[in-house]
Amino acid sequence: MIRGIHGLFYSSDPDATRAFFRDKVRLPGSDIGEGWWIFDLAEGDLGVHPVEDPGDAGDHDVSFYCDDIHGTVADLKSRGVPFTKDVEDHGYGLVTYFTVPGGVTVQLYEPRYRKASSARHPAKAKPKRRKAKPAKAKRAKARKRR
Repeated sequence: MIRGIHGLFYSSDPDATRAFFRDKVRLPGSDIGEGWWIFDLAEGDLGVHPVEDPGDAGDHDVSFYCDDIHGTVADLKSRGVPFTKDVEDHGYGLVTYFTVPGGVTVQLYEPRYRKASSARHPAKAKPKRRKAKPAKAKRAKARKRR
């Protein structure tokens, strides 16, 4: 059973790209050995988009999404993340782009859609506790059964 998606950025400076995502964007992750960082995001999704030119088929893109694009942009800018465009409305959400060392450009957006998985995993309710019967009542009930 598939339980996640693994994305890749191809970089001309992979050490700087990894450090950028780890230190400036503050993505959680682990060093799996020899400086290779695997970033571990709590959620993900996958979309399939049509192409107008069949020669463009096979391209792929990685985007990050957030709940508050203006707050996220301000936070990332305060850590030195360079943005290449102002936030724009693309219909499916509010969108901007930032650059990463190693020649990588990443889309950041605040989606307008709601994923079905969000509705399937509501916060768990705490189980109700039953009130314990007083000890006297339990003993009296036990005597009656004898």
